[in-house]
Amino acid sequence: MCLESIFEFARKEVEKQKHYYDAIALTNTEKVISAFRKHQVSDFYMKPSTGYAYNDLGREKLDAIYADIFGTESALVRSQFVSGTHALAVAMLGNLHPGDEVIGATGTPYDTMQTIIGYPERIPGSLTDTGVAYKEVPMTGNYVDIRAVCSAITEKTRMVHIQRSCGYSDDRGTLDVASIGRLIEEVHKIRKDIICFVDNCYGEFTEAKEPTDYGADLMAGSLIKNVGGGLAPTGGYIVGREELVYNAACRLTVPGLAGEMGATLGDTAREFYQGLFMAPHVVMQAVLTAIYAAAVFRKLGYKVKPLHSEIRHDIIQSITLKKAKNLENFCVAVQLNSPVDAHVTPVPSYIPGYQDKIIMAAGTFVQGASIELSADGPMREPYNAFMQGGLTFEHGQLAINAAARLIGPACEKRKVKAMGDIIMEGEKDKELLQACENIIKSQKLYE
Repeated sequence: MCLESIFEFARKEVEKQKHYYDAIALTNTEKVISAFRKHQVSDFYMKPSTGYAYNDLGREKLDAIYADIFGTESALVRSQFVSGTHALAVAMLGNLHPGDEVIGATGTPYDTMQTIIGYPERIPGSLTDTGVAYKEVPMTGNYVDIRAVCSAITEKTRMVHIQRSCGYSDDRGTLDVASIGRLIEEVHKIRKDIICFVDNCYGEFTEAKEPTDYGADLMAGSLIKNVGGGLAPTGGYIVGREELVYNAACRLTVPGLAGEMGATLGDTAREFYQGLFMAPHVVMQAVLTAIYAAAVFRKLGYKVKPLHSEIRHDIIQSITLKKAKNLENFCVAVQLNSPVDAHVTPVPSYIPGYQDKIIMAAGTFVQGASIELSADGPMREPYNAFMQGGLTFEHGQLAINAAARLIGPACEKRKVKAMGDIIMEGEKDKELLQACENIIKSQKLYE
């Protein structure tokens, strides 16, 4: 099997779909520009603040811009969110009280969301630990079982949790926003006061509309994923109905002070603004990278999800690599072809919030930023690699090509004796070849 012909096939498949995603990027860029113009963004709003940061006009202006872009009453955009998981936790813990009930409408959630909920294991400070009841409704394939969700609603139901992205699931796919909208419509038919809360991580700007355009009451995500555009160095956001965002802000800072405080340190204001401006384009670079990866590894005989021909609703690409060594080597190839820490060897290890050992490749400018090209996966069968991000499609191609050369076809048995000879097949750069050999040696020592 000729790898170069596979790469050419994948490039052509990307070109077939590019016009569709270019149109979405144009629509979302127009949305961002319109909000910037409406709020008269100037250099003045990109200055740092200190201390309590009362009356931080740049921070307040950015909140208003996010609310406009997502079509909501209010927004809370802060560097004080340490991750998307933190933003999700604040949104839920700020709006749920002892005796309330949450329904998980999209089956088993992502590993770190399980620690927020405190299910299946109760974690100190989690929802179940504070007296909130939780029940889960499995999805039917790639679809939410709307009838089952509505049947599960009781007088105590306060929130329906909807995870847009597939997470580490082998079974479910990522939800499109129209499907989320249908679920929200049916839930609100039963009771308008039920909070339909969407975990929007990895999904922003992949479609022309967002879940809040379809009636989501509350939504949260990370700034070092899609909406940060590869420039935001940290942070998260919450958008939604004004009272719900206020409740979350009281949980983040202090009851009564809510979103009126929180310093914008250093150059983060400019990075938040500029990252948001870049985000619609950058997200589509990540989508094209994911399509390319799906086409390459499908041709090599591996199960991929979604297929390269399927419409995308987030930036994640799952590749079932069948063997632990394949997953490790996939991450090695991504790391080796990263702009930062290319010399580092990713190895599986336990990470707080996850049930299994996780291997991660993330040679990123912002630590852990999954809008930049990264790959990770739990060390459990069937050894899925979850690849996401890519600030440029060109970079994505280099890393995926390297992974394909290293792992090879699914049906082919091969012994990797000289990783460098495979990754850099046909190249003469001795330094890169030596780097590959050093990684092999490091792996052997680790094993």
